[in-house]
Amino acid sequence: MTAVVMCLAVFVGTLHTLGAAVQQSGVDTDKGKSSGAPAITANPAHVTVAGGNGSTEISWDTGNESMGFVFVTTSQGKPVLFATGAKGSRVAPWIRPGTYAFELYGDDQRRTLLAAVTVSGTTESEASHRPTLLRGNARWLLILALMVVVYIAFYLSSTGTLRTTFPTEPTTSPRPLHVGRNLLLGVAAFVCLDGAIFHTRLYTSILAPDSYAGRLAVITRAEKQRPPSGLKEVLVLGDSRMAEGFSTAVADELGSAAGFKFVTLAEPASTANTWYYMLREVDPTAQRYWAIVVPYGIGYEPTSAESLRISMAAPLLRYADCFTFASAFQQWSGRFRAFTACILRGLAYQSDVVDLLEHPIARIESVQRESAMVHARAVYKGRDYDMVGTSYDATTGQMAFPPRLTQAQREAIRKSLLQPSQSEMQYSLRLQRNWIPRILNRYSKSGTAIVLTPVPRGPFAELPAFSVAQRAPFPEVTRQRTVFFLPEQTFDFLEKPDYYSMHSTSMPRAGKGLPKG
Repeated sequence: MTAVVMCLAVFVGTLHTLGAAVQQSGVDTDKGKSSGAPAITANPAHVTVAGGNGSTEISWDTGNESMGFVFVTTSQGKPVLFATGAKGSRVAPWIRPGTYAFELYGDDQRRTLLAAVTVSGTTESEASHRPTLLRGNARWLLILALMVVVYIAFYLSSTGTLRTTFPTEPTTSPRPLHVGRNLLLGVAAFVCLDGAIFHTRLYTSILAPDSYAGRLAVITRAEKQRPPSGLKEVLVLGDSRMAEGFSTAVADELGSAAGFKFVTLAEPASTANTWYYMLREVDPTAQRYWAIVVPYGIGYEPTSAESLRISMAAPLLRYADCFTFASAFQQWSGRFRAFTACILRGLAYQSDVVDLLEHPIARIESVQRESAMVHARAVYKGRDYDMVGTSYDATTGQMAFPPRLTQAQREAIRKSLLQPSQSEMQYSLRLQRNWIPRILNRYSKSGTAIVLTPVPRGPFAELPAFSVAQRAPFPEVTRQRTVFFLPEQTFDFLEKPDYYSMHSTSMPRAGKGLPKG
């Protein structure tokens, strides 16, 4: 911890003593105790597997702030530790055809079962024959609404004597009905209706706060409404590695003497294009912050999580983003969904709408807890458990574990360190090459300093997948006067199990593990 702070302090000294701090281990107890029955949910519970894998988001809460252990069991396997913590949510992007049982226990020996949920994965062809009833009905309701709007458009624009009985339609028409024009008017009315509901705060204000889209809406809204501190404000962006590896509370303690105030919008599963839209939302004038920290480095973005990324960014999208946002996806199916999500945002919120209709009271209660969630995020200091004693032999490909780890914990570590494909890693770097320069260009005429910082690749840098040099994917823009670039080897010393938590390695996200200190 001290080494990291000193390293950043030396570099930031060239920016008039701009300081940054990495995460300090230790668990901060939330002041507001939650109470209620233990619960665990999956969104969605029925996963359509396309391209090999599908994704679902698991959310859990022990109900009394006690430590919880989430285990996952396949129909043909043994229970494996998936996540730990009193409450939280994690994405499982490795769902394949079959059944997965996610169980919340009060102990790591699986003696006290608190709650359970079952996730089923089906292939795309199977899912098309067996859609969930409510989701299928929702689609038909949208189609029916469109047909009604188009019919009304025809009706209102028609001339001649009208029938008084059903169907109400013109019996004569001395002039053409302008079918094409009326059809376009009907579609336009439908788009306007979607815009009035989903492109405004009318719906974004009631998004599920524990979903990825809801969390992004909550944290950007809270930051946008936060009054200026009068200090030199430094904004930190990033994915799960920065969300777990950086603490604003610790950074404020270290930087208060120099007049710094640190703010973080780092969010698990977010990518460089999401950061761009977040900045546009919270800093429309590009003048609000004294400095912005933007991470770069090795990661991976599975194509199976495309729908999650679309839903996550949806609260920040505008109609004009349809082409640029869609271009960030690899597959044409993902591009089409991203394009339509910018025009008809209700499509991106489909799962959230279904959840709202199924559990309206629970949604109201969760929305009322938004302020508590924002406070817990501000004071969060990380987890107090690590992988000390775990080692990896690059020659044999074998791992050694300390005796204190259970078999389930060992299996979780092995699974989380599976190598991503080269295409997924290249796609992650391509996102950075395309979108980080957009961030830099947005602030090119501003006095805001941009600090480009590498992030640790994972607890075992010996893995073949992480042997690729991190090289800044945008060298031509790092020569800007207000852009400051930390060398790519700056945090190599953090690529050890000592700085990673057990909880983080069970989440197969970018970086394959999250630095805890």
